[in-house]
Amino acid sequence: MRPLFLILCCLFFPTLPIAAATERPNIVLIFIDDMGWGDFSCFGNTEATTPNIDRMAEEGIRFHNFYVNSPICSPSRVAISTGQYPFRHRISSFLNNRADNEKRGMAQWLNPSAPMLARYLQQSGYATAHCGKWHMGGQRDVDDAPPITDYGFDRSLTNFEGMGAKLLPLTEVPTKNGGVKKGRIWDKAERLGEPVRWMLRSEITGGFVDEAIEFIDEATQKDQPFYVNVWPDDVHAPYFPTIENWSVTPHGLYLSVLEEMDMQMGKLLDRIRDDDKLRDNTLIMICSDNGPDDNGGTAGPYSGTKATLFEGGIRSPLVVWGPGLIPSPRRGSVNRSSLIAAIDLVPSLLTLANVDMPEATVFDGENLADTLIGKSDDSRKTPVFFRRPPDRKDFRKYTDLPDLAVRVGDWKLLCDYDGGRARLHDVSADPAEANDVSADNANVTKRLVNAVLKWNASMPADAGDPGYNATANRP
Repeated sequence: MRPLFLILCCLFFPTLPIAAATERPNIVLIFIDDMGWGDFSCFGNTEATTPNIDRMAEEGIRFHNFYVNSPICSPSRVAISTGQYPFRHRISSFLNNRADNEKRGMAQWLNPSAPMLARYLQQSGYATAHCGKWHMGGQRDVDDAPPITDYGFDRSLTNFEGMGAKLLPLTEVPTKNGGVKKGRIWDKAERLGEPVRWMLRSEITGGFVDEAIEFIDEATQKDQPFYVNVWPDDVHAPYFPTIENWSVTPHGLYLSVLEEMDMQMGKLLDRIRDDDKLRDNTLIMICSDNGPDDNGGTAGPYSGTKATLFEGGIRSPLVVWGPGLIPSPRRGSVNRSSLIAAIDLVPSLLTLANVDMPEATVFDGENLADTLIGKSDDSRKTPVFFRRPPDRKDFRKYTDLPDLAVRVGDWKLLCDYDGGRARLHDVSADPAEANDVSADNANVTKRLVNAVLKWNASMPADAGDPGYNATANRP
Protein backbone atom coordinates (compact mmCIF):
# COMPACT_ATOMS: atom_id res chain seq x y z
CA MET A 1 0.00 0.00 0.00
CA ARG A 2 2.81 2.40 0.87
CA PRO A 3 4.62 2.23 -2.52
CA LEU A 4 1.37 2.91 -4.42
CA PHE A 5 0.64 5.82 -2.10
CA LEU A 6 4.08 7.31 -2.70
CA ILE A 7 3.73 6.98 -6.46
CA LEU A 8 0.35 8.70 -6.46
CA CYS A 9 1.69 11.51 -4.28
CA CYS A 10 4.61 12.05 -6.64
CA LEU A 11 2.27 12.16 -9.62
CA PHE A 12 -0.20 14.62 -8.15
CA PHE A 13 2.16 16.68 -5.97
CA PRO A 14 5.51 16.58 -7.77
CA THR A 15 6.88 19.69 -6.06
CA LEU A 16 6.34 18.39 -2.54
CA PRO A 17 8.81 15.97 -0.93
CA ILE A 18 7.52 12.54 0.05
CA ALA A 19 9.46 10.58 2.66
CA ALA A 20 8.96 7.26 4.35
CA ALA A 21 6.21 6.98 6.95
CA THR A 22 8.72 6.80 9.79
CA GLU A 23 10.07 10.19 8.67
CA ARG A 24 6.61 11.73 8.55
CA PRO A 25 5.15 11.79 12.07
CA ASN A 26 1.46 11.84 12.75
CA ILE A 27 0.45 15.14 14.37
CA VAL A 28 -2.31 15.81 16.91
CA LEU A 29 -2.98 19.38 18.10
CA ILE A 30 -5.15 19.67 21.20
CA PHE A 31 -6.13 23.34 21.55
CA ILE A 32 -8.23 24.00 24.64
CA ASP A 33 -10.60 26.96 24.92
CA ASP A 34 -10.04 29.58 27.68
CA MET A 35 -7.77 27.47 29.87
CA GLY A 36 -5.21 29.14 32.11
CA TRP A 37 -1.45 28.58 32.24
CA GLY A 38 -1.71 26.97 35.67
CA ASP A 39 -4.73 24.71 35.13
CA PHE A 40 -3.05 21.36 34.47
CA SER A 41 -1.94 19.75 37.70
CA CYS A 42 1.47 19.24 36.06
CA PHE A 43 1.66 23.05 35.83
CA GLY A 44 0.87 23.50 39.51
CA ASN A 45 -2.91 23.22 39.90
CA THR A 46 -3.71 21.90 43.39
CA GLU A 47 -7.50 22.28 43.13
CA ALA A 48 -8.06 19.82 40.29
CA THR A 49 -6.22 16.88 38.78
CA THR A 50 -5.57 16.19 35.10
CA PRO A 51 -3.94 12.74 35.23
CA ASN A 52 -4.21 11.90 31.53
CA ILE A 53 -2.50 15.06 30.38
CA ASP A 54 -0.04 14.87 33.28
CA ARG A 55 1.02 11.43 32.07
CA MET A 56 1.78 12.85 28.63
CA ALA A 57 3.87 15.55 30.31
CA GLU A 58 5.76 12.93 32.30
CA GLU A 59 6.73 11.26 29.00
CA GLY A 60 7.18 14.48 27.02
CA ILE A 61 8.28 18.08 27.54
CA ARG A 62 6.55 20.92 29.37
CA PHE A 63 7.25 24.36 27.92
CA HIS A 64 6.87 27.30 30.31
CA ASN A 65 7.62 30.09 27.81
CA PHE A 66 4.99 29.38 25.15
CA TYR A 67 2.83 32.25 23.90
CA VAL A 68 -0.32 32.32 21.84
CA ASN A 69 -0.61 35.29 19.50
CA SER A 70 -3.78 36.84 20.81
CA PRO A 71 -5.54 36.87 24.18
CA ILE A 72 -8.85 35.92 22.56
CA CYS A 73 -10.09 32.92 20.63
CA SER A 74 -10.58 33.60 16.88
CA PRO A 75 -7.28 35.41 16.23
CA SER A 76 -5.40 32.91 18.38
CA ARG A 77 -6.81 30.10 16.24
CA VAL A 78 -5.85 31.90 13.04
CA ALA A 79 -2.27 32.29 14.26
CA ILE A 80 -1.76 28.64 15.21
CA SER A 81 -3.31 27.54 11.88
CA THR A 82 -1.43 29.86 9.52
CA GLY A 83 1.93 30.65 11.12
CA GLN A 84 1.13 34.34 10.63
CA TYR A 85 -0.08 37.13 12.86
CA PRO A 86 -3.90 37.07 12.68
CA PHE A 87 -4.01 40.80 12.05
CA ARG A 88 -2.71 40.14 8.54
CA HIS A 89 -6.04 38.42 7.95
CA ARG A 90 -8.07 41.15 9.68
CA ILE A 91 -9.13 38.92 12.52
CA SER A 92 -8.25 40.59 15.80
CA SER A 93 -11.12 39.66 18.13
CA PHE A 94 -13.62 36.83 18.40
CA LEU A 95 -15.76 36.53 15.29
CA ASN A 96 -19.30 37.57 16.11
CA ASN A 97 -22.34 38.64 14.11
CA ARG A 98 -21.92 40.59 10.86
CA ALA A 99 -22.61 44.00 12.36
CA ASP A 100 -20.15 43.57 15.23
CA ASN A 101 -17.42 42.21 12.97
CA GLU A 102 -17.76 45.20 10.67
CA LYS A 103 -17.89 47.62 13.59
CA ARG A 104 -14.58 46.22 14.84
CA GLY A 105 -12.98 46.58 11.41
CA MET A 106 -12.68 42.83 10.94
CA ALA A 107 -13.24 40.26 8.22
CA GLN A 108 -16.28 38.02 8.49
CA TRP A 109 -14.16 34.86 8.21
CA LEU A 110 -10.65 33.67 7.51
CA ASN A 111 -9.98 33.70 3.78
CA PRO A 112 -9.62 30.06 2.62
CA SER A 113 -6.55 31.09 0.61
CA ALA A 114 -4.68 31.73 3.88
CA PRO A 115 -1.52 29.61 4.30
CA MET A 116 -3.05 26.75 6.28
CA LEU A 117 -0.89 24.11 7.96
CA ALA A 118 -3.61 21.54 7.24
CA ARG A 119 -3.56 22.26 3.50
CA TYR A 120 0.22 21.95 3.20
CA LEU A 121 0.12 18.63 5.02
CA GLN A 122 -2.87 17.44 3.00
CA GLN A 123 -1.10 18.27 -0.26
CA SER A 124 1.93 16.31 0.87
CA GLY A 125 -0.09 13.16 1.52
CA TYR A 126 -1.43 13.54 5.05
CA ALA A 127 -4.99 12.69 6.01
CA THR A 128 -6.39 15.76 7.79
CA ALA A 129 -9.32 16.32 10.15
CA HIS A 130 -10.69 19.03 12.41
CA CYS A 131 -12.68 17.95 15.49
CA GLY A 132 -14.01 20.63 17.82
CA LYS A 133 -14.45 24.37 18.01
CA TRP A 134 -13.47 26.27 14.84
CA HIS A 135 -14.49 29.93 15.27
CA MET A 136 -12.63 31.18 12.20
CA GLY A 137 -15.85 31.78 10.25
CA GLY A 138 -19.47 30.62 10.31
CA GLN A 139 -21.25 31.74 13.48
CA ARG A 140 -24.32 33.70 14.59
CA ASP A 141 -25.79 35.24 11.42
CA VAL A 142 -22.66 34.66 9.31
CA ASP A 143 -24.04 31.61 7.53
CA ASP A 144 -22.31 32.00 4.16
CA ALA A 145 -18.76 31.36 5.39
CA PRO A 146 -16.71 28.60 3.70
CA PRO A 147 -16.96 25.08 5.12
CA ILE A 148 -14.05 23.92 7.24
CA THR A 149 -13.07 21.42 4.55
CA ASP A 150 -12.16 24.37 2.29
CA TYR A 151 -9.16 25.02 4.54
CA GLY A 152 -7.33 21.77 3.86
CA PHE A 153 -9.26 19.27 5.97
CA ASP A 154 -10.54 15.98 4.57
CA ARG A 155 -13.30 15.93 7.18
CA SER A 156 -14.57 18.07 10.02
CA LEU A 157 -16.88 18.00 13.00
CA THR A 158 -17.42 21.27 14.85
CA ASN A 159 -19.80 23.06 17.21
CA PHE A 160 -21.99 26.16 16.77
CA GLU A 161 -19.08 28.31 15.54
CA GLY A 162 -18.20 26.73 12.23
CA MET A 163 -19.67 25.53 8.93
CA GLY A 164 -20.30 21.85 8.32
CA ALA A 165 -21.15 18.74 10.33
CA LYS A 166 -21.51 19.50 14.00
CA LEU A 167 -22.18 18.40 17.54
CA LEU A 168 -24.44 20.85 19.33
CA PRO A 169 -24.63 21.06 23.12
CA LEU A 170 -27.52 20.13 25.33
CA THR A 171 -27.37 21.45 28.90
CA GLU A 172 -28.56 20.11 32.23
CA VAL A 173 -28.70 22.24 35.38
CA PRO A 174 -29.86 20.95 38.79
CA THR A 175 -32.82 22.80 40.29
CA LYS A 176 -33.47 23.59 43.95
CA ASN A 177 -36.24 21.03 44.19
CA GLY A 178 -33.97 18.21 43.05
CA GLY A 179 -34.99 18.29 39.41
CA VAL A 180 -33.02 19.00 36.25
CA LYS A 181 -33.53 21.94 33.93
CA LYS A 182 -32.70 21.06 30.34
CA GLY A 183 -31.65 23.48 27.59
CA ARG A 184 -29.75 24.01 24.35
CA ILE A 185 -26.92 26.36 23.37
CA TRP A 186 -27.26 28.22 20.06
CA ASP A 187 -30.11 26.06 18.79
CA LYS A 188 -30.24 28.19 15.62
CA ALA A 189 -26.79 26.89 14.66
CA GLU A 190 -28.37 24.03 12.73
CA ARG A 191 -28.51 26.39 9.76
CA LEU A 192 -24.69 26.54 9.75
CA GLY A 193 -24.32 23.04 8.35
CA GLU A 194 -25.49 19.47 8.64
CA PRO A 195 -25.58 16.71 9.72
CA VAL A 196 -26.29 17.80 13.29
CA ARG A 197 -26.21 15.73 16.46
CA TRP A 198 -27.24 17.02 19.87
CA MET A 199 -25.44 15.72 22.94
CA LEU A 200 -24.81 16.82 26.50
CA ARG A 201 -22.18 19.51 26.72
CA SER A 202 -20.69 17.66 29.66
CA GLU A 203 -19.93 14.78 27.24
CA ILE A 204 -19.18 16.68 24.05
CA THR A 205 -15.39 16.46 24.28
CA GLY A 206 -15.91 12.71 24.19
CA GLY A 207 -17.90 13.14 21.00
CA PHE A 208 -15.05 14.99 19.33
CA VAL A 209 -12.58 12.43 20.68
CA ASP A 210 -14.62 9.58 19.18
CA GLU A 211 -14.60 11.34 15.80
CA ALA A 212 -10.84 11.82 16.01
CA ILE A 213 -10.26 8.16 16.91
CA GLU A 214 -12.41 6.98 14.02
CA PHE A 215 -10.43 9.21 11.68
CA ILE A 216 -7.12 7.97 13.09
CA ASP A 217 -8.21 4.35 12.70
CA GLU A 218 -9.11 4.93 9.05
CA ALA A 219 -5.82 6.68 8.29
CA THR A 220 -3.86 3.95 10.07
CA GLN A 221 -5.60 1.25 8.05
CA LYS A 222 -4.52 3.08 4.89
CA ASP A 223 -0.97 3.41 6.21
CA GLN A 224 -1.34 7.18 5.78
CA PRO A 225 0.19 9.83 8.06
CA PHE A 226 -2.43 12.02 9.71
CA TYR A 227 -2.90 15.48 11.14
CA VAL A 228 -5.90 16.09 13.41
CA ASN A 229 -7.09 19.07 15.42
CA VAL A 230 -8.95 18.26 18.63
CA TRP A 231 -10.19 21.60 19.93
CA PRO A 232 -12.55 21.20 22.94
CA ASP A 233 -14.60 24.11 24.24
CA ASP A 234 -16.15 22.80 27.46
CA VAL A 235 -13.84 24.87 29.70
CA HIS A 236 -15.24 28.05 28.11
CA ALA A 237 -17.95 29.74 30.21
CA PRO A 238 -20.74 28.97 30.93
CA TYR A 239 -19.69 25.70 32.51
CA PHE A 240 -21.85 22.58 32.40
CA PRO A 241 -20.28 19.58 34.12
CA THR A 242 -22.26 16.44 34.80
CA ILE A 243 -24.96 16.77 37.46
CA GLU A 244 -22.93 14.46 39.72
CA ASN A 245 -20.02 16.92 39.69
CA TRP A 246 -22.06 20.12 39.94
CA SER A 247 -20.77 22.98 42.09
CA VAL A 248 -22.40 26.04 43.60
CA THR A 249 -19.63 28.40 42.41
CA PRO A 250 -18.45 29.29 38.87
CA HIS A 251 -14.88 28.35 39.79
CA GLY A 252 -16.04 25.03 41.17
CA LEU A 253 -17.97 24.37 37.96
CA TYR A 254 -14.84 25.17 36.00
CA LEU A 255 -12.75 22.70 37.98
CA SER A 256 -15.35 20.02 37.34
CA VAL A 257 -15.41 20.52 33.57
CA LEU A 258 -11.60 20.66 33.51
CA GLU A 259 -11.35 17.26 35.16
CA GLU A 260 -14.10 15.81 32.97
CA MET A 261 -12.37 17.12 29.83
CA ASP A 262 -9.13 15.43 30.89
CA MET A 263 -10.98 12.17 31.53
CA GLN A 264 -12.67 12.23 28.11
CA MET A 265 -9.41 13.20 26.40
CA GLY A 266 -7.77 10.16 27.98
CA LYS A 267 -9.50 7.85 25.49
CA LEU A 268 -7.72 9.54 22.57
CA LEU A 269 -4.37 9.71 24.36
CA ASP A 270 -4.58 6.02 25.26
CA ARG A 271 -5.50 5.06 21.68
CA ILE A 272 -2.21 6.54 20.49
CA ARG A 273 -0.08 5.71 23.51
CA ASP A 274 -1.10 2.03 23.61
CA ASP A 275 -0.46 1.41 19.89
CA ASP A 276 3.25 0.71 19.36
CA LYS A 277 3.25 2.00 15.79
CA LEU A 278 1.44 5.23 16.67
CA ARG A 279 3.38 5.71 19.90
CA ASP A 280 6.69 5.69 18.07
CA ASN A 281 5.64 8.03 15.27
CA THR A 282 3.09 10.52 16.64
CA LEU A 283 3.62 14.02 18.00
CA ILE A 284 0.92 15.36 20.33
CA MET A 285 0.81 19.02 21.39
CA ILE A 286 -1.53 20.24 24.12
CA CYS A 287 -2.08 23.94 24.86
CA SER A 288 -4.70 26.65 25.35
CA ASP A 289 -5.95 29.34 22.96
CA ASN A 290 -5.71 32.15 25.54
CA GLY A 291 -5.77 32.82 29.25
CA PRO A 292 -8.58 32.03 31.68
CA ASP A 293 -11.83 33.90 32.16
CA ASP A 294 -12.78 35.51 35.47
CA ASN A 295 -13.90 32.85 38.00
CA GLY A 296 -12.63 30.18 35.62
CA GLY A 297 -9.11 28.83 35.54
CA THR A 298 -5.86 30.15 36.90
CA ALA A 299 -2.89 31.82 35.23
CA GLY A 300 -0.55 30.51 37.91
CA PRO A 301 2.06 33.16 38.84
CA TYR A 302 1.01 35.49 36.02
CA SER A 303 -1.32 38.47 36.14
CA GLY A 304 -4.20 39.09 33.78
CA THR A 305 -6.93 37.04 32.13
CA LYS A 306 -8.16 36.39 28.62
CA ALA A 307 -8.58 39.55 26.49
CA THR A 308 -5.60 41.25 28.20
CA LEU A 309 -1.99 41.49 27.03
CA PHE A 310 -0.66 40.70 30.49
CA GLU A 311 1.17 37.38 30.78
CA GLY A 312 -1.91 35.58 32.05
CA GLY A 313 -3.79 36.47 28.87
CA ILE A 314 -1.21 35.33 26.32
CA ARG A 315 1.03 32.74 27.98
CA SER A 316 -0.19 29.17 27.60
CA PRO A 317 0.92 25.82 28.99
CA LEU A 318 2.38 23.61 26.28
CA VAL A 319 2.91 19.87 26.57
CA VAL A 320 4.67 18.12 23.69
CA TRP A 321 4.61 14.30 23.65
CA GLY A 322 6.35 12.01 21.17
CA PRO A 323 8.48 9.17 22.59
CA GLY A 324 9.76 8.22 19.16
CA LEU A 325 10.84 11.78 18.41
CA ILE A 326 12.03 13.16 21.75
CA PRO A 327 15.46 11.94 22.96
CA SER A 328 15.06 9.79 26.05
CA PRO A 329 17.05 12.16 28.36
CA ARG A 330 14.54 14.95 27.61
CA ARG A 331 11.38 12.94 28.26
CA GLY A 332 9.69 14.20 31.38
CA SER A 333 11.68 17.43 31.34
CA VAL A 334 10.63 21.04 31.75
CA ASN A 335 11.86 23.69 29.33
CA ARG A 336 11.80 27.01 31.17
CA SER A 337 14.02 28.96 28.79
CA SER A 338 12.93 28.56 25.16
CA LEU A 339 10.66 31.37 23.98
CA ILE A 340 8.16 29.94 21.50
CA ALA A 341 5.01 31.41 19.95
CA ALA A 342 2.02 29.67 18.40
CA ILE A 343 2.96 31.09 14.99
CA ASP A 344 6.19 29.08 15.24
CA LEU A 345 4.32 25.77 15.19
CA VAL A 346 3.42 25.87 11.49
CA PRO A 347 6.98 26.13 10.07
CA SER A 348 8.23 23.79 12.79
CA LEU A 349 5.66 21.09 12.04
CA LEU A 350 6.20 21.39 8.30
CA THR A 351 9.88 20.76 8.95
CA LEU A 352 9.16 17.70 11.10
CA ALA A 353 6.80 16.41 8.38
CA ASN A 354 9.49 16.89 5.71
CA VAL A 355 7.38 19.37 3.78
CA ASP A 356 9.25 22.20 2.06
CA MET A 357 8.24 25.71 3.08
CA PRO A 358 6.02 27.22 0.37
CA GLU A 359 8.10 29.80 -1.48
CA ALA A 360 5.24 32.25 -1.93
CA THR A 361 4.43 32.40 1.78
CA VAL A 362 6.27 34.43 4.39
CA PHE A 363 5.60 33.09 7.85
CA ASP A 364 5.81 35.29 10.94
CA GLY A 365 6.69 32.11 12.80
CA GLU A 366 10.16 30.61 12.95
CA ASN A 367 11.31 27.02 12.54
CA LEU A 368 11.85 25.67 16.07
CA ALA A 369 11.36 22.02 15.20
CA ASP A 370 14.39 20.84 17.17
CA THR A 371 13.26 22.80 20.23
CA LEU A 372 9.79 21.24 20.15
CA ILE A 373 11.21 17.71 20.25
CA GLY A 374 13.92 18.45 22.78
CA LYS A 375 16.96 18.39 20.53
CA SER A 376 17.67 22.08 21.15
CA ASP A 377 16.85 24.84 23.60
CA ASP A 378 16.79 27.58 20.96
CA SER A 379 14.27 30.41 21.18
CA ARG A 380 12.72 32.40 18.37
CA LYS A 381 15.25 35.00 17.22
CA THR A 382 12.84 37.87 16.57
CA PRO A 383 10.48 39.53 19.05
CA VAL A 384 6.90 38.33 19.39
CA PHE A 385 4.35 41.16 19.11
CA PHE A 386 0.79 41.50 20.37
CA ARG A 387 -2.22 43.75 19.82
CA ARG A 388 -5.29 43.84 22.04
CA PRO A 389 -8.74 43.01 20.60
CA PRO A 390 -10.35 46.21 19.26
CA ASP A 391 -13.39 45.79 21.54
CA ARG A 392 -11.37 45.13 24.69
CA LYS A 393 -9.94 48.44 25.87
CA ASP A 394 -11.91 47.67 29.01
CA PHE A 395 -12.67 44.10 30.10
CA ARG A 396 -14.29 42.86 33.27
CA LYS A 397 -12.31 44.33 36.19
CA TYR A 398 -9.74 45.96 33.86
CA THR A 399 -10.03 49.47 32.47
CA ASP A 400 -7.89 51.37 29.97
CA LEU A 401 -5.85 48.33 29.03
CA PRO A 402 -2.57 48.60 27.09
CA ASP A 403 -2.98 48.40 23.31
CA LEU A 404 0.29 46.74 22.29
CA ALA A 405 2.95 44.46 23.74
CA VAL A 406 6.25 42.89 22.75
CA ARG A 407 8.31 40.12 24.32
CA VAL A 408 12.00 39.63 23.49
CA GLY A 409 14.47 37.81 25.70
CA ASP A 410 13.45 38.42 29.30
CA TRP A 411 11.96 41.82 28.46
CA LYS A 412 8.22 42.47 28.12
CA LEU A 413 6.95 45.93 27.16
CA LEU A 414 3.36 47.18 27.05
CA CYS A 415 2.21 50.53 25.68
CA ASP A 416 -0.59 52.34 23.88
CA TYR A 417 -0.98 52.89 20.14
CA ASP A 418 0.95 56.16 20.37
CA GLY A 419 3.74 54.61 22.45
CA GLY A 420 2.50 56.28 25.60
CA ARG A 421 2.23 54.73 29.06
CA ALA A 422 5.11 52.38 28.31
CA ARG A 423 5.73 49.74 30.96
CA LEU A 424 8.80 47.51 30.95
CA HIS A 425 9.13 44.27 32.91
CA ASP A 426 11.76 41.60 33.32
CA VAL A 427 9.28 38.73 33.25
CA SER A 428 11.86 36.15 34.33
CA ALA A 429 12.32 37.99 37.63
CA ASP A 430 8.86 39.58 37.76
CA PRO A 431 6.32 37.14 36.25
CA ALA A 432 3.38 39.05 37.74
CA GLU A 433 4.50 42.25 35.93
CA ALA A 434 4.28 44.14 39.20
CA ASN A 435 7.40 46.29 38.80
CA ASP A 436 7.76 48.77 35.96
CA VAL A 437 11.49 49.16 35.29
CA SER A 438 11.21 51.43 32.24
CA ALA A 439 12.77 54.41 34.02
CA ASP A 440 15.86 52.39 34.89
CA ASN A 441 16.17 50.98 31.36
CA ALA A 442 15.39 53.95 29.14
CA ASN A 443 17.30 52.66 26.10
CA VAL A 444 15.57 49.27 26.17
CA THR A 445 12.20 50.96 26.60
CA LYS A 446 12.76 53.29 23.66
CA ARG A 447 13.99 50.46 21.45
CA LEU A 448 11.02 48.23 22.20
CA VAL A 449 8.46 51.04 21.86
CA ASN A 450 9.85 51.85 18.42
CA ALA A 451 9.84 48.17 17.46
CA VAL A 452 6.23 47.50 18.47
CA LEU A 453 4.97 50.71 16.85
CA LYS A 454 6.76 49.84 13.62
CA TRP A 455 5.32 46.33 13.69
CA ASN A 456 1.80 47.57 14.36
CA ALA A 457 2.03 50.05 11.49
CA SER A 458 2.88 47.14 9.17
CA MET A 459 -0.39 45.37 10.04
CA PRO A 460 -3.88 46.25 8.76
CA ALA A 461 -5.55 48.53 11.30
CA ASP A 462 -8.75 47.63 13.13
CA ALA A 463 -11.30 49.80 14.89
CA GLY A 464 -9.40 49.71 18.19
CA ASP A 465 -6.78 52.04 16.71
CA PRO A 466 -7.71 55.75 17.04
CA GLY A 467 -6.31 56.24 13.55
CA TYR A 468 -8.57 53.61 12.00
CA ASN A 469 -10.54 54.80 8.97
CA ALA A 470 -13.55 52.57 8.31
CA THR A 471 -13.68 53.46 4.63
CA ALA A 472 -9.97 53.23 3.89
CA ASN A 473 -9.45 50.10 5.98
CA ARG A 474 -12.63 48.19 5.17
CA PRO A 475 -11.88 44.45 4.96
